This record gives sequence, structure tokens and C-alpha cells, in this order.
Amino acid sequence: MLKYIVKRLAISILILFGVSVIIYTMVRLMPTDYVDNKYASQLQSGTIKQEDIDRFKDLYGIGDTSFKGIAGGYVKWIGNLMKGDLGLSFKYEKPVGQVITENMWISFAIALVATILQFLIAIPLGISSATHQYSIRDYSVTVFTMIGISLPTYFFAAIVIKVFSVDLGWFPSNGLISATANYSDDLIGNLQKFGDIVHHLILPIFVSVLLSIGGLMRYTRTNMLEVLNADYIRTARAKGLSEKPVIYKHAFRNTMIPLVTMFAGILPSLFGGMMITEQVFGIDGIGRLAYQALREGDIPFVMGYNMFLAILTIIGTLFSDIMYSVVDPRVTLGK
Repeated sequence: MLKYIVKRLAISILILFGVSVIIYTMVRLMPTDYVDNKYASQLQSGTIKQEDIDRFKDLYGIGDTSFKGIAGGYVKWIGNLMKGDLGLSFKYEKPVGQVITENMWISFAIALVATILQFLIAIPLGISSATHQYSIRDYSVTVFTMIGISLPTYFFAAIVIKVFSVDLGWFPSNGLISATANYSDDLIGNLQKFGDIVHHLILPIFVSVLLSIGGLMRYTRTNMLEVLNADYIRTARAKGLSEKPVIYKHAFRNTMIPLVTMFAGILPSLFGGMMITEQVFGIDGIGRLAYQALREGDIPFVMGYNMFLAILTIIGTLFSDIMYSVVDPRVTLGK
């Protein structure tokens, strides 16, 4: 196992290198950059000239867009990365690592809770749908799945805000803390503040879960149907085993084998999805900051954020491989 993990980590370094080259090249080839976006209005009004814009670009290190300039910029960026320096964010005027560290936890909390709820809801619904194939329950779950897969995040979030915030007034529509709140620094004040934050996060988590469980439900249903039609399940039923042990002892364990492979992409995809969700609900998490940085061409922050997602993907892939060997003892990871 240790040899396998070390080997995978070594391969992951090469993958991260390739990902960084692609991301950096794509970001540098964007039609506009941070300087263009920042001084566009002043350039139109004649306050500054194009020569000043070019000088600012050279100052930020993004003036030369030729192959040599992009390659040189990447070499400088990767050299700083080797020293543990992700650079200084153009937009936020802080070290990229500091901005990510300070703002990732709220996004991580939303993503973690959404992931747990996704598994707790989607897997039982998928199993129930498979064991009641072609029933009203199965059709209802299928329709619910298609709705979750088809609806865009921004559209569904807008509907949820309209219904539960504007019409019913049950939940706040944006932010993390009520604008009029004034909490003390004692235990009671901290508990009240925590409750306020939870109240604000209910709708974002609801949107994230509802739009993400559809794919997992469908995947669970498909795998469960395949397992239920296997020969060993028919043999277990022929021996007189009741339906409950057949489903939850024999079929469910084998259904989990392909499901664990999905974990590799769930957590980074939720973080990526937070970019839109946080923007709609006005939550200052890492996703919203990344979206704003991308719009303004903040190259250091965009690079740092995407490398953060790439590392999450690699960790998720490694974890899913290890879990695969746990749920299926026939698989060995020593090679």
C-alpha cells in the first residue's frame, strides 16, 4: 500500500505540472487582463494613455503575450511555487495563499455538508428506485433526478431565493450574517452568531445538494439493477434468504464498489460549483473570490485556485482508489 501511494504521488506531481502549464497558458491568452479591466474607463475618458497601460502591464509582468513572454512568465511562476509562494493577487493585493486560506473554510464547510447529505439522500433513493423498478416510486425518483441534472445552478438558486426568501421570508437571501446583527464576544454571542451563519447557509446547501444528488441517484440505481440481476443474487434468493439481507448484505456491498470511484470528482466539483452558488447568494467564499478574480484577469489568484482544485482532485482520486480496495478485497494496490 505504501509503495502504491508513493508511486501515485510521484505521478501526481507530473500531472500537476501538466495542469499548471495548460491553465497558465489559457489564462495568459484571455482577450483581456487585469490591467485592461482596471483602467478601461480611465483609458476611454483620456485620463491615461495606452503607453501608461503598457507600462502597467510590464509592471505586473503580463505585458509580453508572445510565446517567449508566456513561457518566461510561467517559469517565474513555477519557480516561486517551488518556494511555496503562489504570488501576490492583483485584485486582492494579498498573497494568494493567504487569500485562499482565509476564505476557503466557508466553502469547505458548505461542500462537506453538501457531500455528506448527497450520499445520505442519493444512495438510499437509488436503491429504493432499483428495488421498485417501474413503480410510481421509481418514476418519481427518475423525474426528480432529471430535474436535478437539468436545472442550472443560477436559475434554480434564483427560484429558491424568490420562494423562500422573498415570498415566504423564511431564510435570508445573501451573506453570512444579518446586516443588523450585533453579537457580543461571549459564549452566548458566539452561539447566536453561529446560528445566524447556519440560517444563512441553509439555502446554499439546499441548492447544492438538490442539484448534485441526481447523478449519484441515477448511478446508484443503474448499478443496483445490474447487481440484482447477477447470478449470485438469484442463487441467494433461491436458497431462501429474505429480500432485506439479499439487498443490503449482498447487493449493496457490490453496488458500493463502482460508487466509491465517484468520490474522486465530487469534492472538487462541489468547490467548483460553489463559484456560482456563492456568487448568487453573496457568500464571500473561495468560489466567489475566484469568480471575481477570473473576470478581472487576476492571473496569480486564478492559478492558485485552479491548482487548489487540481490537488483536491488528486487527493480524491487516491482516496477513492484506497476505498476501492476496502470495499472489494480482490483489488490490491501494491503494484
